Amino acid sequence: MGIMGQLQRAHAQQVHAEQRAQATLYRQHQQMLWEAEHARRVAERAAEEDARERRRLYVEARAKRVAAANADLRSRLDELDNLLHTTLAIDDHIDLERLKKTPTYPPFEPGELGVPLKAPDWRRFAPPTPHALDKMFGGESRYQRLLAEAEQAFEKAKAKHAAAEAARQQRLAEARRAYEQQRRQIDAEVAAHNEEIDRFGAALAAAEPNAVVAYFGLVLGNSVYPEDFPQRYRLAYVPDSRLIVVEYLLPTVAVIPRIREYRYDRARDEVLTVTRPTDEIHRRYAEVIAQISLRTVHELFEADRTRLVETIVFNGIVETIHPGTGQPVRPCLVTLRTERKTFTAINLANVDPSACLRHLRATVSSRPEELVPVRPVLEFDVVDKRFVDEVDVLADLDQRPNLLALSTAEFEGVIRDLFAKLGLETKTTRAAPDGGVDCVAFDPRPLFGGKVVIQARRHRGTMDVSAVRDLFGTVLDEGATKGILVTTSSYGPDSVEFASGKPLELIDGSQLLHLLAEHADVRARIDPSGS
Repeated sequence: MGIMGQLQRAHAQQVHAEQRAQATLYRQHQQMLWEAEHARRVAERAAEEDARERRRLYVEARAKRVAAANADLRSRLDELDNLLHTTLAIDDHIDLERLKKTPTYPPFEPGELGVPLKAPDWRRFAPPTPHALDKMFGGESRYQRLLAEAEQAFEKAKAKHAAAEAARQQRLAEARRAYEQQRRQIDAEVAAHNEEIDRFGAALAAAEPNAVVAYFGLVLGNSVYPEDFPQRYRLAYVPDSRLIVVEYLLPTVAVIPRIREYRYDRARDEVLTVTRPTDEIHRRYAEVIAQISLRTVHELFEADRTRLVETIVFNGIVETIHPGTGQPVRPCLVTLRTERKTFTAINLANVDPSACLRHLRATVSSRPEELVPVRPVLEFDVVDKRFVDEVDVLADLDQRPNLLALSTAEFEGVIRDLFAKLGLETKTTRAAPDGGVDCVAFDPRPLFGGKVVIQARRHRGTMDVSAVRDLFGTVLDEGATKGILVTTSSYGPDSVEFASGKPLELIDGSQLLHLLAEHADVRARIDPSGS
């Protein structure tokens, strides 16, 4: 091959090498582009997966919050449904002995005062004993001088220690005396507390109204309700008839959850609410009222181990703003009167609360959610003041006529006028020997009217059941449709039980005062000690 061929071949090889180099660079560039694209796609897929995971977690969290809210609703309804049952397993009696305290004292801690001071140690004062060589060069006399000085310093140290130790012991004695004084103070406080419990127990055993009201107030105060329940009440006690009157503040219909269920709409990312039907809200509210009524009566009777109470009057009221008038109102939504024997015969674990109230002849609002009131069987604020210390009485108490101090003619006129105001045509038949009055009245209403026998007795003690039996006999003899016995005192459980189911109505002193005030515009009082 000639020189030209060699040059041509070399040129061709160079071109080929350059082409290969360019191809390699191209492939490398393409590889880099592919890798970049691959990395971008991987990143996009990772971002998409991350977004899907975040979305999944977000949806899961929202769903869990909705599930928790629904669980809260179910828990609330379960709490409301079991207001009565939750108290049945609890002994409501309060053992006053358990309210007593036993003294507990803090430990006596004198600190450094309790540690004796360390006595001086002679070894710290004694000079070193001289060696034989020291003694040959006058060391003995120097040792004796140092020894005397050491003994003197040691004595001073012992004296200082003795003084300090005496001061320590004095301060320790003072600390101990202060501690003993503290113990005596604790003993005195505990003794005073226990004596107060004993006095309260004695007053309770004697059926003193204030003590009885305080005891049963503790009982109701121990009853645990949902936090949004008002749980306020007033109590009054009438020892003559062993009657306790309870005015209990009920919750409003707002305690029933308006929302029945929460639902999560994933597509719209919204929490939707399902409203509870109105009739279900009304039904549940009526059940709550019924359960509170029965629960309160149950707790009072169960807590009464010594039978201080034979009859309970329960008035359940609501304090709220009337939606129609915007004015504050206190309607009574449920009222009942029951005797121990009747109530304790009921198995509350198996009853339907509303049906149980009907069995007890309670009067319940026809529409409690609309605050439709009922008339209490006994108004709390007309309970005789001589039996109750917490009732707000009229400012002109001393100026009100005392029914027990009226003449027979005046008392007869009061009773006759009262029943005339109530729509009866009255006619006095005879004066009773105790200053009371017997009347025959006529109710002019068709169908429901007829002859009514009225007997009013001014009495200072609990009416005997024989008076109720006598009235029933008179009703039968007279062929009357109804008999009414009015007393200025009270009735025992035997009288109430005898009258139950018969055409008899018993009006005690408190109800008489209320009827006079409401229908005859007569503000009176019953005071056996006054004029």
